[in-house]
Amino acid sequence: MKQAAKLSFIISLFIISAPAMAQTTRVLSPDSLTYLDVKLTDGKLSYSVGYRTVAKAKKKGAKADTLDVPVLLDSPLGVYTNVADFSKDLTLVETLRPEAAIRHSYHLRQGKQSEINSEENGLGLVLTTPKAKRSGVLMAVQFSVFNNNVAYRYRFLQGGETSSIVVTGEASGFRLPTDATAFICPQSDPMIGWKRTKPSYEEYYIWDEPATTRSQYGHGWTFPCLFRIPSSSSWLLISETGVSSSYCASHLSDATPDGLFTIAFPMEGENNGFGSTGAQLGLGNCKTNGHDEAAGFTPWRTLTFGPSLKPIVETTITWDVIDQLYEPSIDYQGSRNTWSWILWQDESINYDDQVAFIDLAASLGWEGCLIDGGWYEHIGRAGMEKLFAYCKQKGVRPWVWYNSNGGWNDAPQCARQCMHNPIVRKQEMRWLRDGGVAGIKVDFFAGDKQETMRLYEGILSDANDFGIQVIFHGCTLPRGWERMYPNYCGSEAVLASENLYFGQAFCDMEARHATLHPFVRNAVGSMEYGGTVLQRRLHREPNKGNTRRTSDIFELATAIAFQSSGQNFALTPRNLTEQPQFELDFMRQVPTTWDETRFIDGYPGKYIVLARRHADRWYIIAMNAEDQAKALTIDPSVLGDSVGRSLTTLLHDGIDGKSPQLSPLKLDKRGHLSIKLQSQCAAVIY
Repeated sequence: MKQAAKLSFIISLFIISAPAMAQTTRVLSPDSLTYLDVKLTDGKLSYSVGYRTVAKAKKKGAKADTLDVPVLLDSPLGVYTNVADFSKDLTLVETLRPEAAIRHSYHLRQGKQSEINSEENGLGLVLTTPKAKRSGVLMAVQFSVFNNNVAYRYRFLQGGETSSIVVTGEASGFRLPTDATAFICPQSDPMIGWKRTKPSYEEYYIWDEPATTRSQYGHGWTFPCLFRIPSSSSWLLISETGVSSSYCASHLSDATPDGLFTIAFPMEGENNGFGSTGAQLGLGNCKTNGHDEAAGFTPWRTLTFGPSLKPIVETTITWDVIDQLYEPSIDYQGSRNTWSWILWQDESINYDDQVAFIDLAASLGWEGCLIDGGWYEHIGRAGMEKLFAYCKQKGVRPWVWYNSNGGWNDAPQCARQCMHNPIVRKQEMRWLRDGGVAGIKVDFFAGDKQETMRLYEGILSDANDFGIQVIFHGCTLPRGWERMYPNYCGSEAVLASENLYFGQAFCDMEARHATLHPFVRNAVGSMEYGGTVLQRRLHREPNKGNTRRTSDIFELATAIAFQSSGQNFALTPRNLTEQPQFELDFMRQVPTTWDETRFIDGYPGKYIVLARRHADRWYIIAMNAEDQAKALTIDPSVLGDSVGRSLTTLLHDGIDGKSPQLSPLKLDKRGHLSIKLQSQCAAVIY
């Protein structure tokens, strides 16, 4: 039974036969080590979450005590609408506690794990208010408790003539312990930055600072948000998922002095001031079947937590609680693409330079070549059709850049009027399909309003009709889109590799950012970063441009660390003669889709040891962003007893950190590898 149908059935149980719940209730995860407490007090609904540890028995033979470790303290719930305020004066109508755990089994083509099997225990509440009774609108709250994860969302139900509402905000909150520190990124002012293209989730993070730190612009923080809780040695990741055309995307407010963050809706100035900051929502009807069975839902708020960073890096909660929205029109595959613009910039968007990068893709055995912004003016449609034909001749699939803009920024890149209008967009998709184009990269979005979410979904849906994959750039965070939209590949939504070209200061911080993203940005969604720069100077000319600080092996490791099924790598034709052959051989075979991801060790912004598996081959990376050398011991057997025997090759930077080397992998008698990584260096094992 699909999730939407299942939930419709659950809501009908609420109305028809569910027993009433007590005013306070607890739900445990399937392994009984994660807890959710929900209570209704004086008409207000709140919740708290944490995990349980088993303390050593005080006496021999005595039963061990189970101790609660709170991660999120008593936090408010509720939604503000035009028909009623569902954050106060609430009364409970019905409660549902499913008798058995709900199982989720699904395939994810373009995530960090391909075959996912998870379980949840659930809780459902239906509530009303005195004012809501007059309109017949009910609010249901659905909670899902997984091992190390909790998610919740609201659903609004039609009980009278009112069949639609406007959501103006949420009381949904997250109250952290007062000692919490944060790794979070500020939400920018709207319509600022280059050509008025922000917000685009491209600000600098704060690093391990107090969670009550005021954000740079005063608008709060973009999802995902990572917190450390020193008093309990715990970690917490907060995000949201399941955002589609039926709602707006949101972020976190600044925290109050006592550590309370709340859901913040888009700012009025986003999208050039056009569109509502709230959400139109059609109500669900529990008494009928059909298309309205999926109506009335808000997105999910997700919490991942535990005593280590392992649940954070490995979580699949982003996809566990949602469903695919349409079937893929073709069997989409991962793609490794060459990309001239990142180092050769605007001047490279001409016919001859694109031929050079198509040739580079063919020589590496890569699937694609991205033709970036400027093609419409400098190459033209006739020239593009010649390039499409040349790609077909060379066995390379083209990807094409587009501006999303219909009227919300001043970005001058061409092809501005091809994506926002559905009539023109379908014509464009047909032209791309007929040219053998594999995918598009759509840039310069307008913010998080529902108006913009409709544009994202329209682009994805139309592209799927023509067998075309989609990457978003200058954009919002993907919120479950890998599963919802099967032709979705990845989104930027991060300070990405272009900043290496534009500023030496970013080059100096590259290693720090690279060892942060697996814990935060990439933990909840595919990240189109555009990495693996192998030139020492970031320019078309060999002695110009900013200087890369990281080692070659560190750059190779980013191809594993950064997850996206469509990767636009920063290699150039020079690399074919300047880099050691083993580096090129590694890039020739590196995958972009993964069957499994495992966290081994690390600390955000300092270092990471991470493993990913593609088919039957494991890759282990170790990356050091600290100022000093770091000694690490890696035990491949944590991935399985046979994994150590299957690993044969070690890429490392040598004792001096400047001499990239390929060596046979030699483990000690314990089956471990002990290695010393210099600052901004790495090792890759496969």
